[in-house]
Formats: sequence, C-alpha cells, structure tokens
Amino acid sequence: MDDAGSTSSPSDQRASSGADDDRVESGAGAPKSDKDPRKVARKYQLELCKRALEENIIVYLGTGCGKTHIAVLLIYELGHLIRKPEKNKCIFLAPTVALVQQQARVIEDSLDFKVGIYCGSSNQFKNHRDWEKEIEQYEVLVMTPEILLRNLYHCFIKMESIALLIFDECHHAQVQSNHPYAEIMKLFYKTDDTKLPRIFGMTASPVVGKGASSQANLSKSINSLESLLDAKVYTVEDKEELDYFVSSPVITVYDYGPVLRNTSSHYNSYCTKLEQIKRQCIEELSKKKNDYQSLRSAKKLLNRMHDSILFCLESLGLWGALKASHILLNGDHFERNELMEEEGNNGDDTVCVNYLTQADDILATDCLRDAIAADLSCVEILKEPFFSRKLLRLIGILSSFRLQQNMKCIIFVNRIVTASSLSYILQRLKFLASWKCDFLVGVHSRLMSMSRKKMNIILDKFRSGELNLLIATKVGEEGLDIQTCCLVIRFDLPETVASFIQSRGRARMPQSEYAFLVNSGNQKELDLIEKFRKDEDKMNMEIAFRTSSETFIGSEDRIYKVDSSGASISSGYSISLLHQYCSKLPHDEYFNPNPKFFFLDDLGGTVCHIILPSNAPIHQIVSTQQSSMEDAKKDACLKAIEELHKLGALSDYLLPQQSNPNVEELMLDSSDSDSTEDEDSRAELHEMLVPAALKEPWSNWEDHVSLSSYYLKFDPVPEDRIYKSFRVYLSRHPSQ
Repeated sequence: MDDAGSTSSPSDQRASSGADDDRVESGAGAPKSDKDPRKVARKYQLELCKRALEENIIVYLGTGCGKTHIAVLLIYELGHLIRKPEKNKCIFLAPTVALVQQQARVIEDSLDFKVGIYCGSSNQFKNHRDWEKEIEQYEVLVMTPEILLRNLYHCFIKMESIALLIFDECHHAQVQSNHPYAEIMKLFYKTDDTKLPRIFGMTASPVVGKGASSQANLSKSINSLESLLDAKVYTVEDKEELDYFVSSPVITVYDYGPVLRNTSSHYNSYCTKLEQIKRQCIEELSKKKNDYQSLRSAKKLLNRMHDSILFCLESLGLWGALKASHILLNGDHFERNELMEEEGNNGDDTVCVNYLTQADDILATDCLRDAIAADLSCVEILKEPFFSRKLLRLIGILSSFRLQQNMKCIIFVNRIVTASSLSYILQRLKFLASWKCDFLVGVHSRLMSMSRKKMNIILDKFRSGELNLLIATKVGEEGLDIQTCCLVIRFDLPETVASFIQSRGRARMPQSEYAFLVNSGNQKELDLIEKFRKDEDKMNMEIAFRTSSETFIGSEDRIYKVDSSGASISSGYSISLLHQYCSKLPHDEYFNPNPKFFFLDDLGGTVCHIILPSNAPIHQIVSTQQSSMEDAKKDACLKAIEELHKLGALSDYLLPQQSNPNVEELMLDSSDSDSTEDEDSRAELHEMLVPAALKEPWSNWEDHVSLSSYYLKFDPVPEDRIYKSFRVYLSRHPSQ
C-alpha cells in the first residue's frame, strides 16, 4: 500500500502518530466499551472473513472496497487466541511507515485490543528482554516487515507465538523475490511445523510487474503468490453487491495530439544545446578525476540530471524544465539525489551544479525575454513552447472542472521532480485559483522537502478540504487513507497493472472520472492502457476459474542456526549483519572499519575474498566457488558470521558479544548509536537538517578547511529535566 520510501530498504523509518517516534502506544489505558466490527460489516466482508477462519486466504479487492475491515473482523473472531492471558499474538504487517500508522489507528478504533506500533530502527527496543516486555504488554503488533524479519532472525519473536499473521499489500511476496514478506515466509514459515499462524493477505492486484504477457504467465504469478503465502486468492463473487457500495469511475482518454513541427524544432534546439553542455561537463570531469569509481559515479549523476531536465522539457515544456533546473540547482547534494531518485550516490556533484547553471541560463533566455513569464498569469505563456501540449491539455481539463462543487482531484506522475515542478506551475495559474494544490511524494531517508511530518500535514489538509488537488507519485496509489476523489488523472501513464488498478481506486465517488493523457501520435500509449484493462480482466477470470496449481521451488538461502537460542541467519541477511558488526568496532575519524570484498573468476565459478578490519578477531574469509558474484558474497559473509559466533564475537542471539551488557541494542539500530528517546521527541518538533559544512564536498575549495567544535552541556532548571549534550560544528572558509 511509498516511500521512500524508501524504497525503501526499503530503508525503514521511525514511526509516529504524526511525529517521529519508534512506537506509539495504543489502547494501553482503561478498558474501552465492547466494540463489534460485525455491526458495520457488509455481506461480502462477512463471507470472506468466514472463509479466512477456515483456511489461509488472500483477499483480492480494489482500493476502497474494505479489505482492512475484513482483517479487523478476522482479528475479532480470533480474539480468543490473542486476548490475554493467552500468549499468542496477532502481527499485522504493512510495507510503509505511513500504512503502519494508518492501519494501527483503524484497529484501535474498531477493536478493544491493546495495539503496539513499531516502525523504523526501533532503537527503543534494544534486546530480547525489551521485546519480551512488548509482547507481554500488547495483543496486536502492527509493524513493518523489516522489523518482524529482524526479530525472527535474532529469535526475539518466534513464529510459533503468532496466532494470526496479516500481510497488507501482499502482492510483494513472490517466490523469486527477496522482499521482506518473501523472506519471512521462505525462512520461518515451515508447513511441516505443528504450530503455524493463520495467514491473511490483502491486495488490490495479485500480479506485480508490468502485467501478464499471457494467461500462462499471469497464472504463474498468482500461483507464486499463493505458494509462498500458503494461501488461496479469493474475491467477491457477487459483483452487484460490490458495485452497490463502491462506485466504478468512468475511464476517459484525453488526446493532446502530436507535437507541432515548429514547436518540435524548439524542443530539438534545446535538446542539442543541453547535450553540448553535458559533453563539455564530462570532458572537464575526465580531466579532473583520476579515480575510476568516482568518475563513474559523477557521470551517472550527470546523466540522470540531464535526463530529468529533458524529461521535464518534453512533458511540461520550457517553463517546466526551467522550474526543474531551479529546484535541482537550489537543492543540496542529498536533495538532488533524491529528486532524481539516485539515492546512495555520494559522488562529487560539482559537475552537476556546473551543468545546471548553464542549462538554467539557456532555458531562461526565452522565458525572460520581454519580461514574459515574470509571473504565470501572462496570456502569452499559455502556449508552446512555454507549456507542452500535454500540460496545456491538463490545464484545460482542470479548468473545465474548476467550478464544480466539492471537487477533489489527484494527478499521478512517475517522477518526483515532475511532481514538484507541476505543482509549482499549477499553484501560480490565477484562473485555476479554485484548485488549491500541493505535491505528495514518498518519505525518503534524506529528502527533507517531504518528511513524514510534512506528508501527514498535506494529507490532513486534503482531507479537510484546505487542499483539493494533489500531484502525487506512486505513494498515493497504495493504501494511504486519501479522501475519495471525483477526478483522478494519470499525467504519466501507469507502469504496471497494479498501479493502473490502485490509482483508479482513488476515484470512488459517484460519477467520478479516471482520466489518461495520451499522445495520439503514439499508438503504444493507447495500446498500454488497453493492455492493462485486459490484464485486469484476465486476473479476474484466473481467480474465478483457476486453471493451474503449479508448484514453485524458489532459490533458498543457506542458514546458520544457533540451537541454544534459536537465532538463525540467512546468507542474504548475513551481508547486512557483517557490515553492522564491523561498523560497531572501535574506530575514529582516521579509521573506518568496513569489510572489503574482492572477487576472482575461476573455471569452477566465482570466489569472494573478504578482508575484515584489523581489529576484528578474524581477518580473512574465502567463499566456496559459486555461480555468481552475489552468491559468492553471500556465502563468504555467512561463513564470516559463523566464525565470529564460534570465536565469541557474536552472542547466541548473533549480536555483538562485548563487555557492555546492552550492546545488543547497537545491532538492532541502523541509526546513530547515540540516539535517545529525548532526541526522537525533539524530532517531532524539528526537521532533521544536514550541517551546511557537510553538504558540499570540501574538495571544491581551493584552500584548506577549518572546523570549530563547541561542546554544549546543559545545567537544567528544574534539575529533573534531562537534556542531551551535543557538539556544534562551524566551518570557516579562509576567505571569510
């Protein structure tokens, strides 16, 4: 059911109820009145719940059809297994922090169970004793799959203690996938075990990827999902009842026509100029960079930057490309990476700044001539090449709806930079003043322009009516509790059949419209829409009349298990665990204890050599021959973990074995090890900022760099208040 994101890991992020905290306690107060979700249930929800009591099932229903309420009904019906003094628990998994928070609130509002919410690094839950307390206190635990997987690995939570395991957006679980959903089932759900949880999955599309190239492939994808979750897909048999409760939108295709010849020459001219700038920047880069890896990273970043500007030029027009260059130029290194979805590229982006500065000058030449486009109310700018034909068509659609009462609209785009640029433009068109607009993208690890806090504020404004137009990336498709809309527009076409179905699910009001912008000169776009519609029909037919029961054998990771504790590590997870272990070794600013990997190809396969830091108890590990570099790396890392445990460097829970009794907490926290509860509470009020001195590489400065550090320690009044001491770092350029 976005984001960041997090992709992702998706890197997990701290949870809150509108703030950044790792766990939100729910239902821990006085007992509430008895709540019975059956009273408001629809007939098909009760029928699917009854089926779920009999067997493991996956509910396939469109967005807004009440899948979560079926899960609530199932929790209610299995309450005798979950409610205290029983030791069994219900664990509800959702793939994003926003969905964890949302679904936990739904459960708390609908049921009388004690609900615990867990997202992100969960550094408040440091070891098995902390988790024992959580399990003792709560009956329903709502969390991201990464947290459950981590706790299963270290045996803080055991599969046999789970009575009901719910997978939201379960289509991510595929036999050949390494998604945490898939890892949980492949490694810890054994069908021959005597005590297994009831499995309940929810999805608006059981097929992932771009769709079904054939009925056989579609059947294979659904069977893969069923095989991994040990469940069967069911949907509503009585479509009339479903149609009574959930309106289907009218699908409309808006043609914006091919690009005219004279405007095409403008576009080609700008493309040529931008390509020349890019080539010049690469030539300069090649002269400065001797290191192949840094040269490669910088080139990759430059190419993504160039591609983003050209994409905005084609889809939005000259003004949109100019705005995109402004956004990218004004952001720091981390923000530029996020806007281009190039997270993790830490290369020197000086060349990108140089490219953007020159591109900005070229794009601004026509826009600023004769003071045109000083603001977007100029009539002269509402034409090509300032606005693309596609954007002009979108403006025409919004203008035709602008006077209707209680209008709400979501426009879906595929790129973050498009969302930001398009939002800026639409906000400044005075004749569209009745549309109150903002943009919504996934929560990323460093993109402070869209923190979780800001995303919640935007969603609240949209629900209240303060905003009535959202420009959203795919974060708005999956499951977020976004107000039902009258109009959903796909500015960029969906990339998968799941995206096609889920974005349509936002248009659920009576007589709502699901619109596509299509270039009539591009038959592939029309064919793609038709393909998605046919794929959905094929899915419905496949589920109604199953034609295959194929058995899948996925590639299984090797496992290292500690019998005394039950902790077990897969070869896949061993890579992350080894990096975490090394990062906690003693180090300073001159020594970074990272493992180094070297690969050798032989006739029998690929071999991985790991050189560990000098202060680790082992210094070298060699894998057996494997068919790929990835498999060789997994094999070597698992061997390293096994050796570290045998030498006593890892505890029986496969966590660092040091003199500090609470050292386990270090391994379950991917964030700063000095992070405290006080710091987390401050994050509710203040956004995380990267110090200016650390944003840009110091290599850009010709002279030396001076850093001053001030250590601040508090003497609080009253004395019972606790404030964490910290350092302030200030940079001083020699020229200042």
